[in-house]
Amino acid sequence: MFSSNFDLEGQFEDNKTIFYLLTPGEKAEVEKYQTLTYYKKNEYIFKEGDKPAGMQYLREGKIKIFKEGVGGREQIIRMVKQNGLIGYRSLLADEMHNGTAVAIEESAIITIPPDILYNVLLRNHDFSLALMKDLARELGFSNQRTVSLTQKHIRGRLAESLLLLRNQYGFENDGMTLKVYLSREDIANLSNMTTSNAIRTLSTFAGEKVIAIDGRKIKILDLQQLQRISKLG
Repeated sequence: MFSSNFDLEGQFEDNKTIFYLLTPGEKAEVEKYQTLTYYKKNEYIFKEGDKPAGMQYLREGKIKIFKEGVGGREQIIRMVKQNGLIGYRSLLADEMHNGTAVAIEESAIITIPPDILYNVLLRNHDFSLALMKDLARELGFSNQRTVSLTQKHIRGRLAESLLLLRNQYGFENDGMTLKVYLSREDIANLSNMTTSNAIRTLSTFAGEKVIAIDGRKIKILDLQQLQRISKLG
């Protein structure tokens, strides 16, 4: 469920986001024209080929972004967490979206219109540089994932995906259960493998006491061994 009473007027005071770099006047301008939209689980935020509506900021929730390949098979290319940005690469490149974004749980997204974003980018060099750094980090991550998904064996790919989910979303209060619940198909699409291979490999990891499985809940029992499997590929 959503947190109650979103503080939209104070959201840009969070120093964990690049919006913290906006001047008071710029924050007021963005807040004036921003829109807040709620999405249900499995609802589309945008589809591949859509025109970007603006730069979108995930206020709360979790999102997957995927591309559809041969035969309609999905490949998840990004997992987005709270405070993450989506849609801005296509917007800045003046292109249509090259992927599809779907909420994997109830989510709230703030959209900043293109003209407002461009005005801020032209005036605020610190904000522009921060956005460039974010794009550069995303490019570096995508390059690394491309190599991993094409060169690692199934065990290495799946281990890396579980570690990615851990790094992105963290653990529940027990310090072991991943704080995101994906279907076996989504785990497969994140790991560049078939759903049947994902199911078999998860079962193997469970048999080796590396993880424990309870429905969609995955508990990492041996983090060092999982890291070792990912590293060996």
